[in-house]
Amino acid sequence: MAASPALEAPETVDRHGRRWFYRHPLVIRLAHWINAAVLLVLLMSGLQIFNAHPALYWGSVSTFDSPALAITSEQGSDGTSRGVVTVGSHSLETTGVLGLSKEGGTEVERAFPSWATLPADQDLATGRRWHFLFAWLLVINGAVYLLYGLFSGQLRRRLIPDGDQIRDFGGSVKEHLLLRFPEGTEAKRYNVIQKLTYLVLVLGLLPAMVLAGLAMSPGMDAAWPWLTELFGGRQSARSVHFIAAGLIVLFVVVHVLLVIVSGLVNNMRGMLTGWFSLGRPEKEPAR
Repeated sequence: MAASPALEAPETVDRHGRRWFYRHPLVIRLAHWINAAVLLVLLMSGLQIFNAHPALYWGSVSTFDSPALAITSEQGSDGTSRGVVTVGSHSLETTGVLGLSKEGGTEVERAFPSWATLPADQDLATGRRWHFLFAWLLVINGAVYLLYGLFSGQLRRRLIPDGDQIRDFGGSVKEHLLLRFPEGTEAKRYNVIQKLTYLVLVLGLLPAMVLAGLAMSPGMDAAWPWLTELFGGRQSARSVHFIAAGLIVLFVVVHVLLVIVSGLVNNMRGMLTGWFSLGRPEKEPAR
């Protein structure tokens, strides 16, 4: 069996006997932090754009009377306004968070509140400028990450599960549910759930979000109509774009929580300096 690239990466032991493993190369670290900043701007500017028409549809046209999803406000029987999220035929009151929120003590009808959008004021044109600029930064940064990962072998190591990991998939699920995380030599590589999740993110969700964004462009639709047809129409592409962005936000939330519970200081040190602590050397079994 060929040696895992994770096991061949530099390792050292300090004067206190603690093992250190060079887990994240510079290009990976830079791409990670650039991606985090770019995705934050894309999310906030995207919500600004969504606020201009806070509804989603399937197909080629907007069926205003029957949206797949809508975030609006409505007036109740008592005359007071309330925020409402509608998914198909189901509605949920979301006053104060979605549909209706306060700005400077005054209730304002907005799908997403001002603190979540870029810019904070309702400004579609500026939001679109931010979104399109950072969309290209996302594509460039992603291309650098993929090319480096392919030629250095990092992509295979980080995204493709090893045979023994696939066989122990159930055990990895159990360890995650019990919040038990690999230690020592096993901590040198991502576990099978991490690898599969990153695989879906890098090769699935992010490309789908970018392609769906392109499919919404009238210019792209004119040049490459097949791209819009691939999603079943411009409105379907907009819905896919929104759903993919939501799933990426969910990934980030879970990712940050796991970083915290599995060792915030060690994980942050690894992503800032590259060096990850494996703890004390493992004791050899008694003979």
